[in-house]
Amino acid sequence: MTIKTPSDARWLAAAARLALRGRPASSPNPAVGCLILRNDRVVGRGWTQPGGRPHAEAMALEMAGDAATGADVYATLEPCAHQSPRGPACTDRLIEARPARVVIGQVDPDPRTAEQGIERLRAAGIDAVLLDCPHSAASLAGYLTRAALGRPHVTLKLAMSLDGCIAMADGASQWITGEAARAHVHSRRALAEAILVGGGTWRADSPRLDVRLPGLQDRSPARWVLTSQPIEGAQTIAAPADIAAIPAQYLYVEGGAKTAASFLETDLVDRLEIYRAPILIGDGLRALGGLNLAELAHAHGRWQPVETRQFGADTFEAFARIR
Repeated sequence: MTIKTPSDARWLAAAARLALRGRPASSPNPAVGCLILRNDRVVGRGWTQPGGRPHAEAMALEMAGDAATGADVYATLEPCAHQSPRGPACTDRLIEARPARVVIGQVDPDPRTAEQGIERLRAAGIDAVLLDCPHSAASLAGYLTRAALGRPHVTLKLAMSLDGCIAMADGASQWITGEAARAHVHSRRALAEAILVGGGTWRADSPRLDVRLPGLQDRSPARWVLTSQPIEGAQTIAAPADIAAIPAQYLYVEGGAKTAASFLETDLVDRLEIYRAPILIGDGLRALGGLNLAELAHAHGRWQPVETRQFGADTFEAFARIR
């Protein structure tokens, strides 16, 4: 009989945080986290490795060894059930290891596995528990968005003054926010396989769009530009709808104002991240272009606040699109 303990949600949330270590290097595989507990002590942990192998469960089982027998396994995504030339299915590894329970945060949308991993575990006498875990879903947002919508998960970043400006009237914009906020932006870039700006921003600023944090320089995302004109140094798409062709689970959009508005207007933004500096600019360049909003009522009920932080004097707020 399946029993859900009060700590199940907590351990799945911990596995979801662990999964971040695999993002985005695990692509095209999802970044999964896995913890193995015996007598309330972690005996194994794993996350999807670069290139997708080993899987999180395989890494955690290797660490746990014989201690995995009779243990509780927490995996953010249903263990894979399909055969692959790159290695055995994680469901088979778990059946061989004989844990008492496998607690799963999300069903795998891949038709080769979807619910089959759970069924095979149960058929083998292992208690497979499926929870509706928002932390697991959030950690797998890129994989789930790609599977459901056929495109990357899109984060739009805006850095602005209190009165909604991203630059002075003459275009001067260095720096709106402080050093701590800018470092956080680089950490967010490091979690995406692709980064995009508009053609005007590319030509005016020649942005590097890389990651300049010690130890994370190799995580700089691929550079993309929204433009219909040929450019050098980046790949291009002509319209926001073309993001389906970008080979990524996570796309980080940095602007400018017209590009940001075009992604919002076409409802392609899944997460909105706003850095707000305690300054007033007045007659400056606005953070967003026109959204062609017909009625004010249409602006409500679209965004849910999910995170707030303080970086020195600057405020960071993140919002998830309600779909």
